[in-house]
Amino acid sequence: MLESMLKFTARKFCYKTMTHHSAAERTFDSTLHKIKQRKAQVGIIGLGYVGLPLALLFTEQEFAVTGFDIDRRKVDTLAKGESYIYRITAQEIQTAKAQGFSATANYAQVEEMDAIIICVPTPLNQYHEPDLSYITDTTHAIAPYLQPGQLVVLESTTYPGTTEEVMVPILEKENKLGLRAARGDSGGQNEFFVAFSPEREDPGNTTVARRDIPKVVGGVNPRASELAGALYGSIFRRTVPVSSPAAAEMTKLLENIYRCVNIALVNELKLLSLRMGIDIWEVIEAASTKPFGFHPFYPGPGLGGHCIPVDPFYLSWKAKEWDFRTRFIELAGEINVNMPYHVLASISGALNQHKKSLNGARVLILGVAYKKDIDDLRESPALTIIELLQKEGAAVSYHDPYFPFIGKGRKYDLQMKRSELKNLGEYDCVVIVTDHSDYDYRHIVAEAQLVVDTRNATKGIASPKVLRC
Repeated sequence: MLESMLKFTARKFCYKTMTHHSAAERTFDSTLHKIKQRKAQVGIIGLGYVGLPLALLFTEQEFAVTGFDIDRRKVDTLAKGESYIYRITAQEIQTAKAQGFSATANYAQVEEMDAIIICVPTPLNQYHEPDLSYITDTTHAIAPYLQPGQLVVLESTTYPGTTEEVMVPILEKENKLGLRAARGDSGGQNEFFVAFSPEREDPGNTTVARRDIPKVVGGVNPRASELAGALYGSIFRRTVPVSSPAAAEMTKLLENIYRCVNIALVNELKLLSLRMGIDIWEVIEAASTKPFGFHPFYPGPGLGGHCIPVDPFYLSWKAKEWDFRTRFIELAGEINVNMPYHVLASISGALNQHKKSLNGARVLILGVAYKKDIDDLRESPALTIIELLQKEGAAVSYHDPYFPFIGKGRKYDLQMKRSELKNLGEYDCVVIVTDHSDYDYRHIVAEAQLVVDTRNATKGIASPKVLRC
């Protein structure tokens, strides 16, 4: 360990010495050489569920990595060698720090980077329109420190055209050296390089290693693509070049819209199956035995996560610029958005069968993460379900092993403390919203008065107390 740390310190000292040379020395060739030799200084902006794992991957491959985030709590937590993401351990942070990883809120350090990767949120506003404020704010913040030969890569999911139509003009206008983004076959001393490479994080996936997920890259010009391909090729086993940033942006949208549409399809079939008295889960299991032409998707209480509930609206919004309405995508979004209301109706109906009213009922929500076994609340349908229940007068509690407290987010302000998972019989209804592996579902069914299961978590448990919806 001591020998590797000495090697890293010497390499970093050598690089720091190089950064004091004239800016004109930084060119395409020098940046490419540094990347291939793993001497490039890599800056990751946005240290959330995408940025922090990416920073650790680069650190593991002996790159000098600096993480940037405007959230001082994240920066201070990392400085102490601690983690704020459940699936990333404190030991991983401490190992990365020993290899040279550091975090800062000071964007002036951007000028020392050879490659800058932007991993910031791209949510929707209250009108379901793209909110690019995180991208534009970040671009404004780094533009004054831009240097010749630097590579800037956007990873945030967005509509086709964002990289070239939104980010590049800001970088060109606000940098202090009069630099231009390299286009065509250029790559001179007064230019920087820009590419888009969509993130493909899948929180909770333990079957596919991050390095094994192919990385799509699309540069503004061929040299930008080459730099981005070399950079990501250092940490991923395969890179997939496409012709432009717009093609890479559309690739990400296609991936997530594909899931959104198919989930909407199976959600709608679930609603029909309930009326027909058919078990949709049995149907999906049977259809999955077909060895070709079918991929199983599963119904649920609604969509969660940053991508699938959001991305379709980015494309449908952009399509209006071309006088094109994406009716198929919009319908899928409408079906998925309405699923929490179906859950509300199911809870009310189940209580009615037990001669109880939703108004005043004690309801326990099991699981608030947007999917099982992760600590991610983004766009979780559980939050909507809680709010809907509260509006109807229910006394709502929750339990989730990953969240001792739910405070305030972009679209919610619940201020709820986790209830203990005991005395389940005191609740009028227990609702399984997220099927965490930690839960003993047989025990839950045995103890509860009534269980509404939105995830088929109680499969194989025969009980009149269970309503699968």
